[in-house]
This record gives sequence, structure tokens and C-alpha cells, in this order.
Amino acid sequence: MSEHNHQLAVVFRSMADLLSSQRANPYRVRAYRRAADALLALEEDVAAVAKRQELEEIDGIGTDLAKKIDEFLETGTIRAYEELKTPLPPEVRSWATLPGLSDSLVTYLYFRLGIRTLEDLEQLIQSHLLRTLPSFAGSEERLLHAVQQRMPHREP
Repeated sequence: MSEHNHQLAVVFRSMADLLSSQRANPYRVRAYRRAADALLALEEDVAAVAKRQELEEIDGIGTDLAKKIDEFLETGTIRAYEELKTPLPPEVRSWATLPGLSDSLVTYLYFRLGIRTLEDLEQLIQSHLLRTLPSFAGSEERLLHAVQQRMPHREP
């Protein structure tokens, strides 16, 4: 068996386990497990299949997983996997208790948008960009008020 196939199968299984522990969509968890099994059953090196641009012809590999395989073959890692492995700082994780924010949205804000502080979050809310995210299900006004209450008092 190819080293690439084995390494990717280990990564996909680990992603499935991490997603499962976060109570992610069970279909997504299952997709990663199926992809790991498919890679282990593959007779040839997945890099050769990728080179022919035939990853999606492997049973259980769709567009999203094909992109992750390409990313792994190019960089040696998968950014989404690194994000799953990296825990959020406790203060940031606590933002999920703010009105309209969920664990997955807080993770997205932190890793994808680089929101690291309450001040960053306050600016995002005031820019009205937060309302454009489909996973935001709240009132910007209520969230802004809650964020400002958590912030250390500033001198006027």
C-alpha cells in the first residue's frame, strides 16, 4: 500500500473522530470514514490518481474530499484538520454563550476570519458583515450589547 494512501486514511479517520467528538453532522463524519476506507482499499498510490485528475472516480470521494487530498499532496497537511486539532483559547470558546453565536460559528470566526479579541468581534458586528454569514442566527444589536458588557470598561 502506498504511503500517501495510508497517511491520508489516518488523517481522514482522525478528522472523523474529531468531528464526531464535536457532535458534527453524522453524514460528514461518515464521509471521512468512507474516504479513509476507500484510500486503504485503493490498489495504486492516490498521488497517481490525483495526477490524472480522477480522484472523484474513487468511491466515496467527492469534490470537497478531492480538494483536501490535493491539498495534502501539495502541502503535506490539510488546513481543516489542523484547525480541528487546535483548540480554541478558553476565552474565545466562551463566546459561544453570546446571543446568536454557536461553537461552529466561533470556530469559523477565529480560524477563518482571524477574530481573536472581543474588540475584533465588536468591529465585525459593527461592520454588519456578521449578518451575511448563514450560521449567524441572532440580533446584531443584542450580540453587540452582550460583547460590550464583557469588555473591560473603556474611558470615554
